[in-house]
Amino acid sequence: MEITEVKVFSAKDGGRLKAYATVVFDNCFIIRDLKVIEGNKGLFVSMPSRKRKDGTFRDIVHPLNSETRQLIENRVIEEFKRAVESGVELQVA
Repeated sequence: MEITEVKVFSAKDGGRLKAYATVVFDNCFIIRDLKVIEGNKGLFVSMPSRKRKDGTFRDIVHPLNSETRQLIENRVIEEFKRAVESGVELQVA
């Protein structure tokens, strides 16, 4: 499995939520609405989730192992930093 495209979009939040991201795998499978969040230990990526009736959140999609999670997180954060450092306006989600 290969990540073939990553796009980041401005969150327009101004708070801890920095951007949204879309990731394409093998030019045939897309995941939208990943979130780039500024945490206490730096940036991290949150998977798309849905709020449950009890008020908790549950991921809609997520990697099944830590290696895949790390691969996705590294690529999304790399693309986010590249856009910010180059001064290019992030697309609006």
